[in-house]
Formats: sequence, structure tokens, C-alpha cells
Amino acid sequence: MLMNYRVILNVLGTVIKLLGISMLAPLLVALYYHEPDSIRIFAASSVLAFLTGLLLEKAFRTEFEELSLRESIVIVASGWLMAAAFGGIPFVLAGLSPVDALFESMSGFTTTGSSILPDIEIYSKSILFWRSMTMWLGGMGIIVLVMAILPRIAVAGRQMFQSEAPGPMKDKLKPRLKDTAQILWWVYIIFTALEITLLYFAGMTLYDATVHTFPTLSTGGFSSKNLSIAAYDNFRVEMIILIFMFIGGSNFNLFYRTIRVDWKALIKDREFQAYTFIILFSTMVIALELWNWGETLTRSLRFASFQVVSIITTTGFASTDFSLWPESTKFILLLLMFVGGSAGSTGGALKVVRVVLLMKYGAREIYRYIHPKMVRPIRLGDTVIPDDVMQAILSFSILYILVFLGSSLVLSMLGLDFMTSISASATTLGNVGPGLSTLVGPMANFGSIHVIGKLVLILNMWIGRLEVMTVLVLFVPSFWKK
Repeated sequence: MLMNYRVILNVLGTVIKLLGISMLAPLLVALYYHEPDSIRIFAASSVLAFLTGLLLEKAFRTEFEELSLRESIVIVASGWLMAAAFGGIPFVLAGLSPVDALFESMSGFTTTGSSILPDIEIYSKSILFWRSMTMWLGGMGIIVLVMAILPRIAVAGRQMFQSEAPGPMKDKLKPRLKDTAQILWWVYIIFTALEITLLYFAGMTLYDATVHTFPTLSTGGFSSKNLSIAAYDNFRVEMIILIFMFIGGSNFNLFYRTIRVDWKALIKDREFQAYTFIILFSTMVIALELWNWGETLTRSLRFASFQVVSIITTTGFASTDFSLWPESTKFILLLLMFVGGSAGSTGGALKVVRVVLLMKYGAREIYRYIHPKMVRPIRLGDTVIPDDVMQAILSFSILYILVFLGSSLVLSMLGLDFMTSISASATTLGNVGPGLSTLVGPMANFGSIHVIGKLVLILNMWIGRLEVMTVLVLFVPSFWKK
């Protein structure tokens, strides 16, 4: 069966057109704060994206009822790449090089949070608003947003939902994908409004509350301050952001089910239980290490809890410079970069459910080595995990590690030290944000990395957000054949 490129270009046109419309929000911010340069930047960017998308829509108008798996994969992978490319136009017009602009934009849409900006606070409020907004748009998923708005794409978009949705098992809340997409976005919007309100009453301005809420719920981590959350030194602000980072790293489907179906759905979920346990255990270990290091017990608990939640949810906010912490604590944070949030969350990395199932699989294989004839299915709660799902999890994990090792090797060949290479690779592939060395740590940036290294990290962010296979399959020649 031939690839239907008309359908692909038509849907990509819709994505780009909606991106152009979304740029009107930072344009309004620029008008409100009287930023003439930014007004021109976002007016030009919005018109360019909207007209390009509209042209593609009209030029490749076509009818379609169902998309093939190949077409869906190309649309999802290309859609995110196009979003990053067109979303980077305001950064180019603001003075960044094309590679740096693509890095910053890809980091935003994939909710990574790694930045190449050496001084964030010199940029206009509207530029920083757009920078945070890219995370909010990418958090729940660009294609899911398009499905929620346009019924014609939702009807044909079952495979696209499968390709973009995070986690090994996709959970449809409603029979129609349009309804599922709308529910997920409404839950997302309600939490967004709630956090903005709480941060405002905790002492932030409405602008700061908004540009920090966007990357909190999307588990992105961009801040309008060079020192990230540490710039506020406000315990109430930290705790509010911690709670909503925790929410962002949880399965959004569960919140809907808890409210509408079963009020115990959240606490009964095995992945949520494991997610909570990992956070509590890691917090206690790191807090004890910091206490032993010389911090007070109160500050140790405060910093440990915030950074553990920030890293495991792949948000990447910093309430302190944890690149200066003892090596043992940084090693724990590095492990959490690989664990990530829950399936169905806005978090990245492997996902808690995969880690749990891999551990169960490993335990079963040890028992089978002792008792070769043993038949013991792998379960998650009361659910028996099919062999094909376990096979997919193993394949994903192996490819994830191979990409991590490959990108780490390239970075080390460019002259970066060991900790910088592995943490930069892990943090971009897991869509976490800051690395663990002083060069790419929470109070530093990725601007000094060679342009080849930046391109590798951009590829990492793209691969990590789309769960590896959706991007890697594009490089297989047989994928494109009839």
C-alpha cells in the first residue's frame, strides 16, 4: 500500500496553522507589556505559521476515514518536528542562531527544559511566555490537542493517538478518541487554572504564576528566572509546585476515573503506588545524605523532596544547585532520570510501569532458572501482562539504553567530561532538563556545547518524547517502501 502523502501534508498543515493561532497569546502579552520588538516578532511568526499551514491544508485537501500505521507515525513524528521548527521562529527573530532556536523550541515542545540561554532574564516577557507556553502545548500532546479540536482527525486518528500517547498500554477513556482527547485536555486545563490561582495567592505575580504553571503541569521546567524556583526562596511556592509536579507525573486518566467512576481508582493503581513509594524512599535517602553532608534536617527534607519530585517527573525545576551535592545523591537523581513519571502522564523517560514490569520480569527469569518448567505469568495488580506487551517493553528499554549510550559517546568525543556527557544525554532523552555537572547543571545551560552536540541532544529530545520507536522507525528503509 502506497503512503498517502496528501493526507500527511494536509494534517501537518492543520498542526502548523493551529500553532500560528497559538502565537496570538504571546502577541497579546507583548501588547500588554508594550514590547514593540516582540509585537513585530510574534505578528510575523504567527502570520507565517498560519499561512503556511493554511496553504498546505488547501493544496492537499483530501478525504480520509482511517489512517494507516505508517501514515500515523509519519504525521506524529513530523508534526512534532514541524512544531519545534515553526515554534523556534520567534527565537530566531529574537537573535538566536537557527540551531539554538531549534534546541530551545524542541526543548519546550518536548517538555525537556534544557536551555541554551545564558541569561534568561534579558529576554522580553512575551518571549519567555511563549517559551513556557510551548511546554504547556506539548505536555498533553500536540496531536491530542488537534484531535480534541478537529473531529475529522479524531475519527481517523486512532493510530496517531497510539503513536503519541506515553506508556506501554494506551487507555481510552471513551469509545471515541475525540471524547478521550477532550477529557484529557479539560483535566489539564482545570489543574492549570487551579495552580495559577494558588501561586498567585502564594505571592507570585499573575505573569510569574502563569509562566511557572505551564512548565509545572507539563513537567517541563522552563523558568523566567536564571535561578529557577530558587530565585523566589518561598516555601509555599515550592510546595505548590511540588504538588502539581507530582500531579503532572501521575496518570491523567486516573484523575478522571477517580472523580467520575471510582473514588479509589487512584490509590488502588499499582503504578501510582510504586510511583509514590519511589518518591518517598528516594527523598528519605537523599535527605539523610544532605543532613550528613551538613544541611539542617528541615532544609534537607525541603530540598530533597522538591528535587526528587522534580527529577522523577522529568520537570527539572531547581530549588537549589544540586550539581554541588554529594556524588551519592547525584547518582540517585541520575537513576530517577531513567525512571520518569507514570504512563499517561506528561512526564518522560522509561515510565514507572515499565520499570516495575521489568523488575517483575527479571525476578521471574531468576525463578525460571531454578525451576525451568515453571509457568508464572507477570501481573500488574490483577491484570496479567500479555507476552507481546512485555516484548514491546523489553524492545523499548533496549533501544532507549542504546540511544543513551550512543549519544553519550558522541558527546564525550566532542570533549565533554564523563558526568556532563552521560547526564546531558540522560536528561534530554528522558525530557528532564538540567544535567548533573556544573557545565549543564540547574544553574548553568547547554550553550557552550558544540553545534554537533546540540543537534544530537535535539534528536534525543525528539526521540524521547515520542517513545523512541516512533522516530527510529523513520530511519528504516523498508518503512518507506510500498
